[in-house]
Amino acid sequence: MDKNAIKKYAIWARTELIARVSQKADQYEVSVEADPNADSARGVLFTDTQKKQRAALINKVKEEGFEQVMEEVAYTWFNRFSALRFMEVNNYLPSRVRVFTDAEGNFKPQILTEAIHMELPGLDMEKVYALKEANNNDELFKYLIITQCNALSDVLPGMFQKIADYTELLFPDNLLREGSIIQRMVSDIPEDDWKDQIQIIGWLYQYYNTEPKDKVFADLKKNIKISKENIPAATQLFTPDWIVRYMVENSLGRLWIEGHPNPELKKSWTYYLDEAQQEPEVEERLKSIRKEYAALEPEDIRCIDPCCGSGHICAYLFDVLIQIYADYGIQTRDAVRSIIEKNLWGLDIDERAAQLAYFSVMMKAVQYDPRFLRRKDANGRPDIPQPHIYAIHESNHLDPNMVEYFMNGDAELKKDMNTLIEELHDAKEYGSLLKVSQVNFTAIYKRFDEIEDEISIYKESVKNELYPFVRVAQALVQKYDVVVTNPPYMGGKGQNAKLSDFVRTNYPDSKSDLFACLIEECGELLKPSGYQAMVTQHAWMFLSSYEKLRTKLLSQHDIVNMAHFGARAFEEIGGEVVQTAAFVLSARKTIGYRGTYVRLVDFSNQDEKEAAFLSGKHCYTVSTDNFAKIPGSPVAYWVSEKALSAFVFPTMNDIAEPRHGLATSNNDLFLKLWFEIDIGRTSLYDLKRPENYKWIPMNKGGSFRKWFGNNEWVINYEHDGQEIKKYASDIYVSATRTIQNTKYYFQKSLTWSALTSGTFSVRSSDIGYIFGSGGYCAFVVPAIEKYILALMNNVVTRLFISAVSPTLNYEVGHIKTIPVIRDEEKKPKIDSLVTSNISISRSDWDSFETSWDF
Repeated sequence: MDKNAIKKYAIWARTELIARVSQKADQYEVSVEADPNADSARGVLFTDTQKKQRAALINKVKEEGFEQVMEEVAYTWFNRFSALRFMEVNNYLPSRVRVFTDAEGNFKPQILTEAIHMELPGLDMEKVYALKEANNNDELFKYLIITQCNALSDVLPGMFQKIADYTELLFPDNLLREGSIIQRMVSDIPEDDWKDQIQIIGWLYQYYNTEPKDKVFADLKKNIKISKENIPAATQLFTPDWIVRYMVENSLGRLWIEGHPNPELKKSWTYYLDEAQQEPEVEERLKSIRKEYAALEPEDIRCIDPCCGSGHICAYLFDVLIQIYADYGIQTRDAVRSIIEKNLWGLDIDERAAQLAYFSVMMKAVQYDPRFLRRKDANGRPDIPQPHIYAIHESNHLDPNMVEYFMNGDAELKKDMNTLIEELHDAKEYGSLLKVSQVNFTAIYKRFDEIEDEISIYKESVKNELYPFVRVAQALVQKYDVVVTNPPYMGGKGQNAKLSDFVRTNYPDSKSDLFACLIEECGELLKPSGYQAMVTQHAWMFLSSYEKLRTKLLSQHDIVNMAHFGARAFEEIGGEVVQTAAFVLSARKTIGYRGTYVRLVDFSNQDEKEAAFLSGKHCYTVSTDNFAKIPGSPVAYWVSEKALSAFVFPTMNDIAEPRHGLATSNNDLFLKLWFEIDIGRTSLYDLKRPENYKWIPMNKGGSFRKWFGNNEWVINYEHDGQEIKKYASDIYVSATRTIQNTKYYFQKSLTWSALTSGTFSVRSSDIGYIFGSGGYCAFVVPAIEKYILALMNNVVTRLFISAVSPTLNYEVGHIKTIPVIRDEEKKPKIDSLVTSNISISRSDWDSFETSWDF
């Protein structure tokens, strides 16, 4: 798949389509100030339909703004054009007539040449003949596309809603010309990339959002929080195919194969990891669990992706479910229908993404049952089940009168509906993190059935608004055998106040990031014997801010297996900051259970990590019980038993005082490089008498350097930091959030960088320094200072640190846990070597003009 071509096209197409639909809007004189009741524009008289569509469009523009509406309409057409292209290439269109190309793939729309011979529902042949006679191919093409979309709405209503509104009014002009949005879709993206690769729809959507996503993150740098409307753009990330396969095969596949052993089926799952060898007592407990799995029939299995995005995971769940049905001896046609009706759910806060997920699942159905979209019931009407793929609907905009009509004076029904309406208020803000109560859904659906036979002005809104709302509520409350997802990543800095308050209240153990909250919530969605598979940032495995979450997970779940990627597992994310892991948890906890861990952190890109995974090497098997032996219970699966035994010794916290430093709240204002201020070098050396000076030396971290150095910064701490304290108070109310551990200022210390992509390194710091949030310090009695410095710069300490923090962060909490093994006999020699190392490193540092002691 040529992703560069897809990306280039999608970014261009967004800009082009917005421009085209905006031109059409201008043609009809649409604006916030426009008169919706006008009869003409630019000297052209409107038809009754155009007048109605224009009025609706102007009202929408007044409500949401011109740019927002143009964005929505542009995407609607991008979405439909992409779907039509996928269907024509794969011969999935019920009409069997290509919309954009001929049989050879040339940009010569077959739908134009076959128009007078087509059997397309709703096609007005008189209009076709008239446009043909007028040689008005552009208008004919527009009419045929709209008619094709409307015909598809009968079988794919989740993707092709009826086009009778202002989207038709804004249909882009000149689509048959060279360089049009459709011509370039055909020419720029190779046809092979569309063939049975439904992932292309997801890639197009992700790349289409490139510029909106960039804007969200640019705004975030200006401290503009991410609104619920922008959460999808900020968090949408397409999961690499092999990671999807790993997650699905080791959750859904495992669930089935453990109860229905089939070596050939298991062999077909390339990324399946066999269970580690267990102790006899553990194996006995697992046998009883497998008996439960053996009782499962395919239609019993319930799967969900609660953050489904464009449906990549749902599509592969479909593939594996088809294999499971075949293994059970059920025909493919029956399996397809059963999967859609009984097995598969997907939810997302992004309506556009949910549409694509819906489309992906339906295209999988057609892939396995080519007649799927053409099936009819006894009365000749479409008989096509619709998948449980939903955009999360919220109650904020439900018409109270419509709801009152639905409840029909039934007290119990009213109680249940009011509960759901209250709980799903602002649902798009919280997504699948919502806590929803179990209500009498049977009675609610019975009322929906009754309304089918009633005559009411609310009938359509009940069907189109209330019904999906209830389906979402039920999807959030029911339990699943398998939960698989790639959740959104968003820490507290990106969360708006409402979302931040919600996660603090409902997810106190995982509030630091949405992905961690969803690890918890996915566990809540599981049946007692289920599996959850996720790919998340690996921070939850190590950081102290997730210790309570780790403790909870390790006490309630088995880690069945894990693929620990580290950095660069997603080709769309460069650098070292985003480090990830995919893992499978069981809903049960089995004491002594040994999980399998594949360590891929040392491989530099997505392809290398996949190859290393498939090699069968780099594997560790370990019981989660071992993690509790390390302070903070990090998921340090690679640490040997011998290294684990060292954690019984006294720790750094017992013999030293590691401390956080000062955070200025505005480094640009309060920090300077020493040579930026108007003080000579001699005066700077005298800053070791801090009471006489405004600018004080500052330990701020820096690049890898051992023993001595990185002395570059000074801080405005005049009058005990008066200006910093005032600035902090203005922001935080209390300056204590930034000015802390002041009694340690100006003391001799050992200092290290809090965040680095290099190796952990520690330096000796002279008296007279303040230490910052980027340069933590440990304070040690002089008698053992050099011994401790040697220990902290030792390769063995790096091993211990990698156990408690294999991230880029070296927090004070991590340093406190380092075991300290004292050897008094070797101490004199160690002290001598450290003294020499400090001297050499100081001399090296001072040999450059950037040192104030040059």
